[in-house]
Amino acid sequence: MVVDDSAVIRQRLKAIIESDHRFRVTLAADPYEAVGMLSRSVPGVIVLDVEMPRMDGLTFLRKLMKQHPMPVVLCTSVAERAVTALEMGAIEVIAKPNWLDASRLPEWSANLLESIRNAARAGKLPLREERATGPADSRHSADVVLPYVPYTPRGTTSDPLVVVGVSTGGVQAIQALLAGFPANAPGLVVVQHMPADFTGAFAERLNNDARIKLEVVEARHHEPVRPGRALIIPGGAAHGAVKRHGSGYRVELLEGPPVCLHRPSVEVLFRSAAQAAGPAAAGVIMTGMGDDGAGGLLEMREAGALTIAQNEASCIVFGMPREAIRRGAAKYVVPLDSIASTVLAWVANPDAGTWH
Repeated sequence: MVVDDSAVIRQRLKAIIESDHRFRVTLAADPYEAVGMLSRSVPGVIVLDVEMPRMDGLTFLRKLMKQHPMPVVLCTSVAERAVTALEMGAIEVIAKPNWLDASRLPEWSANLLESIRNAARAGKLPLREERATGPADSRHSADVVLPYVPYTPRGTTSDPLVVVGVSTGGVQAIQALLAGFPANAPGLVVVQHMPADFTGAFAERLNNDARIKLEVVEARHHEPVRPGRALIIPGGAAHGAVKRHGSGYRVELLEGPPVCLHRPSVEVLFRSAAQAAGPAAAGVIMTGMGDDGAGGLLEMREAGALTIAQNEASCIVFGMPREAIRRGAAKYVVPLDSIASTVLAWVANPDAGTWH
């Protein structure tokens, strides 16, 4: 179901979504009309606008999640509303396009369809998988951004480093993960798949969360990784990597095409951690669709790092952790509420043979 007050936009969205023949679209002009339709037929996914008369999209989303939770993809260009929607339970948020910029609409349409597919899978709908064709087939590996180099021991001590990769369902998962760390936790670097310009608001929301004792900021180029801080890699514009800097690390923002269909990519972050930190690193892969990060987590494990995958029961979408487990990349598979304690146990005793 598409809920949008513009008749023109409703028809355009319907045409885009039904270009994937597995979807059929019904249209509602506002939340009140949507409620009437929901009483007769429940859709698998709702695509929801924010700015609407009579009732705005966030108010409708809040009521919907209390009374009839279902997968929702929110369309907005306001970062603060995007983060609020994800906290409320929206599966995906996609930035509104410039409908007058025809050159960018094919890419935006592909992203919208992928968001809806993710929402359908998160809702456990029987979505038959089909092989993509066309430009989406030309997936890049991390090699286009950061060539593979095996970890080389340096003979000097390194600070512990924690790197985290997460996608669909990740906003609530990251909140819960960071709340499990004390104020003196090792430095963390996080890739959360999120549209450009939204990660700053996400980092600010996390930093103001009373449950989280860490400082949380959006990373800048050459940002130092310090104990007690979590750095969120900016969405959209560049890949995030960690490089050695003395006994510690700093973030580098690297240009390049999407890797595993994402920019920033978890794959690039994990590969960089394997190269920079080796056994001084811990890698955590969490809820999300696809396979971004699975290969990089395996490289981390081969370099002696602690590697953790979130278990299926606590994931919104088990795709990324499942692929990491399938490849043998995850040493431990644990529920969301045990990830922080597993990392902290490793920090307290990094030389214990069981970690490798």
